[in-house]
Amino acid sequence: MKPIIRVENLSKQYTIGAKTEPYATLRESIVRAARKPIDMVRRNGKAENTKFWALKDVNFDVMPGEVVGIIGRNGAGKSTLLKVLSRITEPTTGRVELYGRVGSLLEVGTGFHPELTGRENIFLNGAILGMRREEISKKFDEIVDFAEIEEFLDTPVKRYSSGMYVRLAFAVAAHLEPEILVVDEVLAVGDAQFQKKCLDKMKDVGMHGRTVLFVSHNMGAIRELCQHGVVLADGTVRFMGDVHSSIESYLDEWKAVSEAYVKSERNGADDPKPVEFNRISLHGSDGTERYLFEVEDQIYVKFDVEINSLPPNSSLFFMVLNKERVPVCAFESEGIQPQMTLKIDNHFLVRGTYSVHSFLHAARDKQFDVVYDQVAFEITDTVTPFVRHGQYHYGSVFGSGSWL
Repeated sequence: MKPIIRVENLSKQYTIGAKTEPYATLRESIVRAARKPIDMVRRNGKAENTKFWALKDVNFDVMPGEVVGIIGRNGAGKSTLLKVLSRITEPTTGRVELYGRVGSLLEVGTGFHPELTGRENIFLNGAILGMRREEISKKFDEIVDFAEIEEFLDTPVKRYSSGMYVRLAFAVAAHLEPEILVVDEVLAVGDAQFQKKCLDKMKDVGMHGRTVLFVSHNMGAIRELCQHGVVLADGTVRFMGDVHSSIESYLDEWKAVSEAYVKSERNGADDPKPVEFNRISLHGSDGTERYLFEVEDQIYVKFDVEINSLPPNSSLFFMVLNKERVPVCAFESEGIQPQMTLKIDNHFLVRGTYSVHSFLHAARDKQFDVVYDQVAFEITDTVTPFVRHGQYHYGSVFGSGSWL
């Protein structure tokens, strides 16, 4: 059988620090050219821009009807790969062969025209996929019912909330029946009920013989939905195989990384954000930085935040993720300060490996900076009887209720 997706020696290079210059007058262009040698001297002859490979010599095939999970830490190249497969960006070297129509859901509202209504965007997206108007009309009611936006159907999508965008975007991508469905972590924006609805729909898509590529940090969703996995690390394929072996390969690599999050030069290459994380680290009660704790230890999470222009109603939201990237608890601050510390009580998290998810936001819908699946740490337990005498534990947190 012929693969429906073939990726051969695929590489993608980006330039860090490159900025798109606005249109300039002739005078401004002459002045900029005259200043260039001076600027080079000030930088000791070093170019300001540096290059990095987001993908490097990636090779794999996907057969028709397979549901494949694309797994990897932040910066592994997952989103870049999907953008190349969706023809949003061109590869630097290598090639991709696709044998079928591709429906992509990579970012909130991707492919929507903000001035058009929800109804008009449904037909626009169908036309982009090469469908006739009659084909789109047959699916129209299913799309509207799934998205639950009937009362806003004739409203320009620029007035939609992020949740409405996601619901409509996924409904369009899944119901217009592309042979290949590409879905990024964007489903995390929706509520829990909608996420389950989307996962059920993707299962249905796979069962009907269409191909799905699914990126998620939630290993529970990957395990439930996918049969195969591709593990990316530093832009290369580190492992390919069945989904269970792929997840174990990813988790083994993740366990080996236990260190503070520090904003890299690459993170700061873009224009400054209103607020952003400089560093996130874990400490014991004595102030020592550490990433291994006993269940009876208190954990202090320290945040170093750079504030450029603090928007109103801003806050820091923090979640602890278990080893399968499922959130187990969450905390939110009142306001944002340059230095912040969160204390997690002892006898709260059970034995296991965890990572953190933190983001700075305002009014819940507006995110400024996100640190996902970083700062790996481990909790051991030598004091709890039911853990000490067995290899299993129950749940992710200790209950705080009382028997009446």
